This record gives sequence, C-alpha cells and structure tokens, in this order.
Amino acid sequence: MSNLDRAPEPSVCGGRGFVVAEPVRELLSPRHVKLGESTEVRRLLPNLGRRMIGAWAFVDHYGPDDIADEPGMQVPPHPHMGLQTVSWLHEGEVLHRDSTGSLQTIRPRELGLMTSGRAISHSEESPKSHARFLHGAQLWVALPDAHRHTDPHFEHHPDLPTVTAPGLTATVILGDLDGSTSPGTTYTPLLGADLTLTEGAEVRLPLEPDFEYGVLTMSGKVHVDGVPLPPGSMLYLGCGRPELPLRAESDAKLMLLGGEPFAEELVMWWNFVGRSHEEIERAREDWRSGSRFGEVKGYDGDPLLAPELPPGPLKPRGRVR
Repeated sequence: MSNLDRAPEPSVCGGRGFVVAEPVRELLSPRHVKLGESTEVRRLLPNLGRRMIGAWAFVDHYGPDDIADEPGMQVPPHPHMGLQTVSWLHEGEVLHRDSTGSLQTIRPRELGLMTSGRAISHSEESPKSHARFLHGAQLWVALPDAHRHTDPHFEHHPDLPTVTAPGLTATVILGDLDGSTSPGTTYTPLLGADLTLTEGAEVRLPLEPDFEYGVLTMSGKVHVDGVPLPPGSMLYLGCGRPELPLRAESDAKLMLLGGEPFAEELVMWWNFVGRSHEEIERAREDWRSGSRFGEVKGYDGDPLLAPELPPGPLKPRGRVR
C-alpha cells in the first residue's frame, strides 16, 4: 500500500537511543488519512510520539468499510524501496500486481508479503466483483542495510501456523510465537501475530523480553495489560516483558507487533526507506523518469506521481519526535 499524501512529512526512524527498555503502557492515537477515492485509514505508525516498533515502521488500519456500491481499494502503481509490505485482511479481498510479474488475490488471514529490496512497484485494488466489507491492515517492515538492496520478490502464504489456548487463537503472520514459526521471510528478529479472543477470555501470552512490542485493536473490547484499548488504537508496551496479559470484554481481534529494536537510523519519505536525503532524492527521480522500479502491467490507470520533496534536507534522527 502507498502513502498517498501529496505533501508527505519525512519520518526519521531507528536507532536504539529512544527504545524504552522497561515495560510501559503508551497509547498511540491514529491519524486519519484518505487513501484513494473511497478508503480512509487510521495511521498508527509513524506516530507523533513513536516512529517504530522493532523493524515495523508503518501501520495503517482500515475498515470495516461497506464497499458494496463502491470500487473499494484503488491504489495505482507506485514505487517502494528498502522495505517489506505486509498485507493483512479480516474481510474482503485485495488484488496485488507488481513489477516482478506477480498477480495475486489476497484473502482474509492470508499473508501477502512483498520485499521491495532495491526497487519495486506495485498496485492494489479491490476486485471488480468483491465482498461487501473491507477490513484490514497494511504494514511496512524496514530492511536492514545488509539486505535492503536484495532482489525484489513477492510471497503469498495462504496457510499460516496458529497457537491456541482457551479463548485464544493466534495466527503467526511473521516470526515465531510460542514455538510456531511463520513461513514468511524476515531479515531481523521480528514478530507479527493476529489474535482472536472470545468474550470473557483471560490469557497471558508469552513474549521475548528483548523485543519491544505494540498491540493494535482491530475490533471488539479488550484490556491489554489492564489498559482498555478501543478499536483502531495502538498500545506501545516497551521491552522487558516475559508475558502479556489480555482480557476480552467481548469477542475481539488484535494484532501483536514486536521485534528487536532496530539499531540503524533511517529516513522514510513517501514510499521510500533510505539512509540519506540524496538516496531519497535519487529514488524519486528514478520513479519520475521511469527507470529502476519496473512496470506494473494490467492495472487500468496511470501510476502515481511522486510528490515534491520538502525544501530542507532529510536527516536521519531518533525513533521518537
């Protein structure tokens, strides 16, 4: 998914200096962003208060939206570099096309994982004949320097491992949870899991104390470590937790995101993750000139135009503003 802001603010991310080394309960409020003609998203990362959780650098939550009489998601071809995109649905379908030739319909609880590496372009759209509701999340994972110039590729994993306990089903999207490992490719120690809780469930989920974590509520009423978390909001939890208490007041669905704190400092602007202003500037020019990012074939429409760069130089800084 693209950042469709026509005047995107640069995000300065990474570095261990601002990682919270002990458990905290920091509520992150979303920013509402229009995505195309008919989809509005709630942007949780990057946030004014926190830029990253592990290598997770971008989180959009959208829906549930009634698109029965709407075109639904319509995101024209656009570029990416230096990251992975994670498509995750609870309702609806998204048709993915990219410049490597991938064409794949992603359905609920199937992992669509695109590694941009040095450069890729893709589009995302609701199929012409689509379900009534669209509900999901789009996330980015920053690639470390050793792997950010890798060959671009796309993975589709329809069958993912699960962890169960009374009142809980956890689908492992990326990484490892309680001994169950996702088939999705990762480049840093990372966890992404989809949690389904039944009304009245009280569970304690095992965590890695060296990871930092955040929880996004997709739907329902739930308390995360004693904090009520309304749908569309995220709770940052810091590091140093061996387990996470969860209590569901109703049937609820969450996303648990975690990872080893990302040591490298980044510059993130529009749909690019780099290390310097010059690198971002060069990527923008390559997209504008039609080189490097390839062509998305089969999409009925023009590619996105890159917005103007801000007047000052983009500089990597810390993880929080």
